[in-house]
Amino acid sequence: MPESSRRRLAVLLACVVSAPAAAVAQPGPQTPPGQVAAPTRADYDRAFALRARWEPLTANIADLPTWVDGGSRFHYRRTVPGGHEFVLVDAHTLEKRPAFDHDRLAAALSAVTGVPYQPAALPFANFRYTDDEAGIVVGVAGRSWDCELRAYTCRARPPQRSGPGGRPTGFGVVRDLEAPFDDSPRRSPDGAWEAFVRDHNLVVRSTSTGAERVLTTDGTAAGLYDHATITWSPDSRRLAMYHVVPGERRLVHYINPAPPDQLQPTHFTRLYPKPGDLIDRERPVIVEVETGRVMVVDTTLIPNPYRLTNLSWRRDGKAITFEYNERGHQRYRVVEVDAGSGAARAIIDEVAETFINYPAATGDHRSSGSYFRRDVNDGHEIIWMSERDGWRHLYLYDGVTGDVKNQITRGEYVVRSVLRVDEEARRIWFTAGGMNRGQDPYFAHAYRIDFDGSNLVPLTHADATHEISFSPDMEYYVDRYSRVDLAPVLELRRASDGALVAEIERGDLSALEAAGWRAPEVFTAKGRDGVTDIWGIIVRPTDFDPERRYPVIENIYAGPHGSFVPKAFEPFRPHSGGDGIIGMQAQAELGFVVVQIDGMGTANRSKAFHDVAWRNLGDAGFPDRILWHTAVAERYPSYDISRVGIYGASAGGQNAMGALLFHPEFYHAAVAYNGCHDNRMDKIWWNELWMGYPVGEHYSASSNVDNAHLLQGDLLLIVGGLDTNVDPASTWQVVDALIAADRAHDLLVVPGDGHATGRTTGPVEYVHRAQYDLFVRSLLGMQPPRWNAAQAAGRAP
Repeated sequence: MPESSRRRLAVLLACVVSAPAAAVAQPGPQTPPGQVAAPTRADYDRAFALRARWEPLTANIADLPTWVDGGSRFHYRRTVPGGHEFVLVDAHTLEKRPAFDHDRLAAALSAVTGVPYQPAALPFANFRYTDDEAGIVVGVAGRSWDCELRAYTCRARPPQRSGPGGRPTGFGVVRDLEAPFDDSPRRSPDGAWEAFVRDHNLVVRSTSTGAERVLTTDGTAAGLYDHATITWSPDSRRLAMYHVVPGERRLVHYINPAPPDQLQPTHFTRLYPKPGDLIDRERPVIVEVETGRVMVVDTTLIPNPYRLTNLSWRRDGKAITFEYNERGHQRYRVVEVDAGSGAARAIIDEVAETFINYPAATGDHRSSGSYFRRDVNDGHEIIWMSERDGWRHLYLYDGVTGDVKNQITRGEYVVRSVLRVDEEARRIWFTAGGMNRGQDPYFAHAYRIDFDGSNLVPLTHADATHEISFSPDMEYYVDRYSRVDLAPVLELRRASDGALVAEIERGDLSALEAAGWRAPEVFTAKGRDGVTDIWGIIVRPTDFDPERRYPVIENIYAGPHGSFVPKAFEPFRPHSGGDGIIGMQAQAELGFVVVQIDGMGTANRSKAFHDVAWRNLGDAGFPDRILWHTAVAERYPSYDISRVGIYGASAGGQNAMGALLFHPEFYHAAVAYNGCHDNRMDKIWWNELWMGYPVGEHYSASSNVDNAHLLQGDLLLIVGGLDTNVDPASTWQVVDALIAADRAHDLLVVPGDGHATGRTTGPVEYVHRAQYDLFVRSLLGMQPPRWNAAQAAGRAP
């Protein structure tokens, strides 16, 4: 049999015979003297039951409120015995009452959906009032519903058409080729014309006569006018849009071998550009409706676009602007084009030696985007976010000359998001982290500052991370603050001076603590430079004995797009960086200490801290992580770093396996969920942003596939067969490389599951049990329960 055929057969056999619950891992360390007995099925059941047992025990845990349109009233959801309730508050009178009749709404939703809902377990987390609070709109069962609050009747809203607007090639992200898109004509501001694309060309149609005019004739499948980007000038005289030369249509094909609704397999396809692919090339054009004149923007300022975005007209109709993100993400321009002459100029030209982290900042404590732009007075000034001085800050540009008028924020802290801009008062409200010395630099605080950088006013003070929500008239704001060890507090404050109006809610954890819950410990240690603090949390079992020695398990996610160690009180919420504190606690219950750390290369610190990831995702902050672990072990004898495991999903899956490849002297066992094991195999935007363009040898240096032969320790790979986020071939290729290198490993395939395998979808306990089993065998040196025998006997083993 040829070698290639033997390898393919070996991959197939690995899928069949390598079920983790039955596989025997490489011999783990011997059980230390005095170690307690191996975890039983009852121990596993207790660990899995923690969420159900603990989550109902919190009281008055309030979400960030939503203000009622145009008024001084806001509503929010809070925990109550048995679930949640929605509360409406008047900021003027401080009257607090239920936002609606929970019993009647539960009955109304049950009637239209056929699903029985309970008043304290309504199937939505937020809603929007309509008709002067006579109705609400909620999302339930994948649809939007209008619910009338007099008779309490609900009806489904018609589905909305949405999507990429008809471009046939897709861009930068995974796209469902069958998804509906909005191909409706774009009506001119004066209502006289409709514009659309037909046969790849731009067409306008009179709304009064129906007469059509074809304004372009050079459009073909190889060079088309993009319907999705049609933009009318305010005076209805011109149109702007992109002309697109389509790139490579890379397709990823999926087979569901075990669909739930039929015997035979099904299949589907996704458009999925990858690093190095030939991508669409966009070029702005301006078309005059009356004359049919087409002005194509010169490419001097846009020579190698990754993407052009934010195409828009100035309010006076004299120019368009768009943003140019250069392939490789090291140059970003704001370009203005004169509508009469077609002449282009760069208003802002941002250049970086590493990467420009362009995704927009959202204010979420895990987000990291460095993009913000606000045109003031129709572009005469521009507020712009940049990391050019080594920290993420705001700058004020002269939109006419392109010069920086002044730096608005300055210092060794990070602007996290812009909340409001008042052009008349020339004032900005924003959040930032790191300004409060002595506090966790990841805590988000809110501030106010003037355009010229003066009058910086803090709006939040408590030693915690904050979210704030302003009333529509800016008279009030609600401050929601918490920590991992502090239940959320909701305060109503006056926007003019920050004075406290009233405490709205204060979370109560007394019942949760009585049931055995303990907050994670926040721990800091110096990183690889000996100066920078590295922050993490420690989760111990509820029966923790400081006289015992506990193996350590690290929950890792080192994606450079954010920071991931929890900062707010949200112990039951799964994180993008892992399964959340409750998942860490469940693992700890079997006899481990479980930790999470943000090492260098992640975001929301200085640019230098972040740049460690540049063209080097294999680093994953491991030098900092290992030093952090060592510092914990020096303080706590119970923390046994001679037995260290690690697990993670997606980018964290790449990190978890990488720990065994690149740091086998420290990490001994790993579980990798849906790993992006080779950055050349994953989605284009995320990987080219951090690993750069063009694709080079540095991609190979960070690849788990190319370095699979370095494997030491015990490895379990888990993959959802229908993962449309990370191409499942990334896992198949690493399996193939491990077999070729004769490296033992375990593999669990969940055929019909997606990217969230074992976290929020699919057979969660089954998948997590496989993870726990590996660590019990490898780190505790014990055998987990004999699951099949226990299930057959109907009793605990």
